[in-house]
Amino acid sequence: MILIAGPCVIESRDLVFKVASKLREFANLDWIDFYFKSSFDKANRTSISSFRGPGLDEGLKILDEVKREFGFKILTDIHESYQASPVAQVADALQIPAFLCRQTDLLVAAAKTKAMVNIKKGQFLSPDAMKHSVKKVLETRGVSEFGYDVARDNGVFLCERGSTFGYGNLVVDMRSLPIMREFAPVVFDATHSVQMPSANGSTSGGDSRFVPYLARAAAAVGVDGFFYETHINPCEAMCDGPNMLNLEALKANLEQIKKIKDALGE
Repeated sequence: MILIAGPCVIESRDLVFKVASKLREFANLDWIDFYFKSSFDKANRTSISSFRGPGLDEGLKILDEVKREFGFKILTDIHESYQASPVAQVADALQIPAFLCRQTDLLVAAAKTKAMVNIKKGQFLSPDAMKHSVKKVLETRGVSEFGYDVARDNGVFLCERGSTFGYGNLVVDMRSLPIMREFAPVVFDATHSVQMPSANGSTSGGDSRFVPYLARAAAAVGVDGFFYETHINPCEAMCDGPNMLNLEALKANLEQIKKIKDALGE
């Protein structure tokens, strides 16, 4: 099972290393394929004054240190085409943000690297529509066939993170998971699925109480992995704190997921 976890944004080298050291226990589990995630730039913050991160150069330097120190595979998001090549020199997986999941040039740039490509489903798209984003990556990589196994073997994944439900809220339609798994492996983003966009005025809100429930439901439906943003103290996080899990809650939820997978014989 893929596990993608880490702080939303690189707040500091110290914070990133503290979280990474706590996540090492999950990376050592034989049933988990672990990726450390943190963003060098959050380019889609609600307010122009919100903290975005250290930027490309400093951010990649810190992520490379994490990779060397802990032996983790690295996943981080890109927002512009020119970022794909330098980021792929450090990251093992490039993440395409949900708002940008249809951006052809960004998908093509990511596909031209050797990195895995994790495409987040847009909050505004049906799950079936995501097959077009998958095809853009596969065709750029010279693959004409299409399907779950083809996408998996060519490093193309999809990520469910909820759909827009009215204003300032998201809802997860569990039907999206088997629909998208018809043509690509699917990772469930348990923490962003409880996000409430712009709910706090100039920042997004969220309700992390519901993260374990949604994650358990996704495990029962069937997914290939899970994505959690986690922090030493989510209340002090500079981005997405209301929907993040602390490390103790993450551990408890992963134990529940393991029991569900075992019960299903996966």
